[in-house]
Amino acid sequence: MSEAVRPRTGGQILVDQLLIHGADRAFCVPGESYLEVLDALHDHRDRITLYNARHEAGAANMAEAHGKLTGQPGIAMVTRGPGACHAAVGVHIAHQDSTPMILLIGQVARDARDREGFQEVDYRAMFAPLAKWVAEIDSAARIPEYLSRAFRTAMSGRPGPVVLSLPEDMLTERAAPADAPPARATRARPTNADAADIAAAMAEAKRPLVIAGGPVWSDDEAAALRAMAEANRLPVAVSFRRQDVMDHRSDAYVGEFGTGVAPALVEAVGRADLLLVLGARLGEITTKSYTTLAAPAPHQTLIHVHADADEIGRVFAPTLGVAGHAPAVPAALAAHALAPEAESGWLEELRAARLADLEPPQTDWPLDLGQAMRILDAALPDDAVVTLDAGNHTGWPQRFLTFGRPGRQLGSTCGSMGYAVPAAVAASLHAPARTVVACVGDGGFMMSGMEIATAVQHGGRPIVLVFSNGSYGTIRMHQEREHPGRVSGTDIANPDFGALATGLGARFARVETTQAFAPALEAAMAADRPTVIELVTDLERISTRTTISALRAGR
Repeated sequence: MSEAVRPRTGGQILVDQLLIHGADRAFCVPGESYLEVLDALHDHRDRITLYNARHEAGAANMAEAHGKLTGQPGIAMVTRGPGACHAAVGVHIAHQDSTPMILLIGQVARDARDREGFQEVDYRAMFAPLAKWVAEIDSAARIPEYLSRAFRTAMSGRPGPVVLSLPEDMLTERAAPADAPPARATRARPTNADAADIAAAMAEAKRPLVIAGGPVWSDDEAAALRAMAEANRLPVAVSFRRQDVMDHRSDAYVGEFGTGVAPALVEAVGRADLLLVLGARLGEITTKSYTTLAAPAPHQTLIHVHADADEIGRVFAPTLGVAGHAPAVPAALAAHALAPEAESGWLEELRAARLADLEPPQTDWPLDLGQAMRILDAALPDDAVVTLDAGNHTGWPQRFLTFGRPGRQLGSTCGSMGYAVPAAVAASLHAPARTVVACVGDGGFMMSGMEIATAVQHGGRPIVLVFSNGSYGTIRMHQEREHPGRVSGTDIANPDFGALATGLGARFARVETTQAFAPALEAAMAADRPTVIELVTDLERISTRTTISALRAGR
């Protein structure tokens, strides 16, 4: 009998498919429901590395971050019931962030289904709104078929998560199926006619603005975006947490549509007469709660290019909609003159506003976070990875750090707390020699900081900046705006972060002044293990743009 059809257990067949489709690592919390997969991985531990996280949410977030970083599906494995529930947060992130990811869940045996057996959950119902595809594999003989479809589905069109349920007795079943060939992403490419239509629509624009975002931009595609913008003097902004799509050093880069968007950039959208949107969904954050454009018919000429045809016109009806791989558009437009009628000085005005916004606000607090981010920016190598959690503290790195390729920004666009540390662990394990910095609030750190132990165990060395102000800062800001002075549920009592970090095997530094930051950072970048740096901040400076006193005064 040939090797391709030798009898194997379901667990062996599944691991063979992972290898065929190019997976070289998986993130897990082990469970008895998929022991056969764990056993099969032991036979291939020289080809696929298994990282055991400390919580299923951590494993799922690591897999999601790996998908963002590589463009290949991140693989997470968890046990049934509680394990799957914990991992659901990573699936939600992958869905809203359009990240290729595959979650493999152990399931009760087939003869126990529909009896509410121990930890039984109907995963098709549970994950239906969160994943591109959810399925349960009933036969070991069909594992190659399911895994091939899972990889292709996760990568194709608008990328996203796939969830596969694995009954434990199916994994012990022996079968002899043929293996599937390696899966490749299926992506529609904009045609020459599409490029001509876009160029024609832009021909008479006086104040054009490009908004770039979305997933799976390659380094070459990001470089083509910059070249297109500079050659045609087009201002380029990026959507929320997609700042690495456009090199910030370019004179064509004008800012980010995020939670702390610069007022001048919001104003620019209203003044623009044409918007070329490449890959961004025009979701709630990017459009400032759907207020920067009129729905359903914007007054601007709207050209929207997105991988998912159903996304085009979901809220804002475009003048021209193109379904296809948006990062391919800049190269397709290289032969066209774009917006030749643009107003003189339009780009320069927006760029000047961007540069002015880089000036940190004046402060007399001992630790000036704006200046600290300037120090960090100067110290980071070009290929550094910065991971972002949820919360107001991310306003400082998002506003004051320089992004662009080959460096990467990994942040959850769905605002999930606890993301930054697992994401940084995954990025550091992917390339241990690369500098990886996580930016996380004290609240988010307490949700997933234990994943530092995963980095220590497996040789990662992320630097974790904990912005510590004793509060769930974003909610406190909303609270002070809506109910000034009525603090409820947002104060938090922190542990000794130094004892916690060192207990997990990391180095630790506590920074209370701007002057103390540079030496702490230098030591962390030279270290051969993770470092936690606690940045002791003043709660009064609630964001980069306001204070609690100003909110209470109605300003």
